[in-house]
Amino acid sequence: MNYYTDNPVLRHYLNHPLFRRIVEMRERNFAEAEKYDYAPVDFEEAVAGYEQVLTLVGELCAEVVAPNAATVDTTGPTLKEGRVEYAPASEENMQMFRKAGLMGISIPRQYGGLNFPTTIFTMLEDLVARADAGFGNLWGLQECAETINSFGTEEQRERYLPRIASGETMSMDLTEPDAGSDLQSVRLKATYNEAEGRWYLNGVKRFITNGDADIHLVLARSEEGSSDGRGLSLFIYDKRNGGVHTRRIEDKMGIHGSPTCELVYNNAPAELCGSRKMGLIKYVMALMNSARIGIATQSVGLSEAAYSEAVGYADNRKQFGREIKNFAPVYEMLGEMKARLDASRSLLYATARNVDMTSCFEILARERSLTPEERQEAKAFSRVADALTPIVKGMGSEICNRNAYDSIQVHGGSGYMKDYTCERLYRDARITSIYEGTTQLQVVAAIRYATNGFYSTLLDEYLAEEVSPAMAPVRERIVKMAEIYRTAVARAQSFGCQETNDFLSRRIYEMASYCIMSALLMLDASANEELFASSARRFTAMSEAIVAAHATFIENYTPEVLNDYRSC
Repeated sequence: MNYYTDNPVLRHYLNHPLFRRIVEMRERNFAEAEKYDYAPVDFEEAVAGYEQVLTLVGELCAEVVAPNAATVDTTGPTLKEGRVEYAPASEENMQMFRKAGLMGISIPRQYGGLNFPTTIFTMLEDLVARADAGFGNLWGLQECAETINSFGTEEQRERYLPRIASGETMSMDLTEPDAGSDLQSVRLKATYNEAEGRWYLNGVKRFITNGDADIHLVLARSEEGSSDGRGLSLFIYDKRNGGVHTRRIEDKMGIHGSPTCELVYNNAPAELCGSRKMGLIKYVMALMNSARIGIATQSVGLSEAAYSEAVGYADNRKQFGREIKNFAPVYEMLGEMKARLDASRSLLYATARNVDMTSCFEILARERSLTPEERQEAKAFSRVADALTPIVKGMGSEICNRNAYDSIQVHGGSGYMKDYTCERLYRDARITSIYEGTTQLQVVAAIRYATNGFYSTLLDEYLAEEVSPAMAPVRERIVKMAEIYRTAVARAQSFGCQETNDFLSRRIYEMASYCIMSALLMLDASANEELFASSARRFTAMSEAIVAAHATFIENYTPEVLNDYRSC
């Protein structure tokens, strides 16, 4: 069994027209082939290399990681004398991925990595999450290396990136007992020792994923007397230097293979990453955007697993003399699960492509000055990436939770039992709409793109693209949905009240999200009707109902409605 070769949907994203440009820019027009024998000489060779790695990971996930997942879920990590030990099966997974050279996916070749684009790393995370979301949190955090690559000094890159590429693990230490979503309230103190020319960290971090990692990115208060985000800086902490004690591993509902830790920093030596005072304002914002796309990818992988489990059960379970997949309530549920899965994946890879293009221009800007046209193009890709990220994280995780719920429902009473994988998937899925920013925070992050018209403009661009004859009716339906959405936005803004805008923002966010996902899935279906046409029609129909319901609520809204809700 192989999770890559058994899912032709993934290969589809290698054929997107923009992907060729991404690869060419990432590979500097394949100039590195002269220096590294494993660098591709052209686009076709690059894609062949990606597919070789995807096939390898697909096999490892299906044959090793997925079979290990139940044991990992039961065993979990342990804490001994302030140090975390992974579950034996998790350690087996990690060692296997290290030996396969899969720990430096996006790290540049000069530091020992593979230099793969974000789109390919996303595909690999998609496969891993389908097998075991908890293991994805151990393996996938290598993406934190991009922060060091982007904002660290050359000396830091040369020192840390080869270690990560060779298999050392990472964590990002942001949250504290009194600073969860409000990172401006971070209190962990960074003190500079003038005599030693070194920083020391003191304080507590909580809910840290893979908290006993080898290399940490730490948000700390470096400016004495400050109390907001302008007093925070980002630091690199190396576990080899000591000074950090793991106080406990949280006893969680799901993702048991991923240790979530409370850490105590006691004069822990660290070094500044980037410039002082820019920790939250610049570096953590970039880090969080990357992490949110990572959770969106985890959500899609879990959705795939939930759907696969439901289909497998429905194909084999008989009631009243026939397979339950033949009963309308069941095949309706399966059809909606598949439509939601395909729509969230279309959005995920559209976001990844925009992130890739943004990254390509950033890399190019380090080598030479961008032309005015390149700067304008880079800004456009960056803005789309920023606008899609809160949608892909928020909606992707909500869809993941719904698909996990429906998978249990298809299984009936059996799904409630630990004998079936869907029970674990349901527990694992629940965190996706909470960590790296709750869905409610994604609404806050996204709503400005609705009120300033950017989502509307983006929809117009998607709807202006050429579509196949089979998708032309779907496009007309989405055009009508988009008009309903625009009318609802105007209605919400007409009240001229910030509290009303805040109250209606979730509905506006969901309307924009369903319109955009419908449009992106329509475009994928135009390129490959066999894979996506049925899902595009189903998802558009589902979206129409949701958009219409929200529009009706907003049209009938009065201040009394707000008072009724506030009284609860």
